Amino acid sequence: MMRFQSWSVSHPGSVRTHNEDALVDRPEIGLWAVADGAGGHDAGEVASGMLKASLEAIPPGLSASELLAQVRLRVADVHQALREAAEARGPRSIIASTLVVLLARDGHFACLWAGDARAYVLRDGTLTQVTRDHSLVQELIEAGAITPEEAEGHPRANVITRAVGAAEELELDKVSNRLAAGDRFLLCSDGLNKTLSDPELAALLAGPAPAEMLVDTALSRRATDNVTVVAIEAF
Repeated sequence: MMRFQSWSVSHPGSVRTHNEDALVDRPEIGLWAVADGAGGHDAGEVASGMLKASLEAIPPGLSASELLAQVRLRVADVHQALREAAEARGPRSIIASTLVVLLARDGHFACLWAGDARAYVLRDGTLTQVTRDHSLVQELIEAGAITPEEAEGHPRANVITRAVGAAEELELDKVSNRLAAGDRFLLCSDGLNKTLSDPELAALLAGPAPAEMLVDTALSRRATDNVTVVAIEAF
């Protein structure tokens, strides 16, 4: 039976004083998540915090299918609550959060997400991005309008096209696959991957204390956004 070890760190970053990220780190049930709040006026912290509280309240002892169902149900409930809270604030208010969730059980993993918080897997020395950003620049890349290199400095690089609480309907993408012993996963808010390159992510993820090292390195590069990392090893 596969077991898991995980490491997690969240930091406001080198510029901001307020952290609107949140994380979930529950290796005992095979559940991890990173949420990056949006909306201004502390609303982002409310959104990511609600997701964190809801996922941390999932009870132990569930089967893999029950765990997945609970995640979907709880995220949908938070989505509806955020929509109602935003409506109470006014017609143009948005209280939302990106979200990436990893579930691992019985030799398999599933990843669900909305927005540009990312999941990667490091297997046999190769780093692969599991998620696909729900963002304007990603759509421009796929349309051939800009290159990945141009996306990094794009003036609308922070525009996301999907988030929990943002649109009327909640849309979560899902990817699932088999686990292999030695796999290391990285969940992160965009403050990390917009500061460090993929080769840097791979090298630091493979080393000791990966979450701490990834965040410390991003801070040394003057990360302008909140930086949150959850690293998971299957063994």
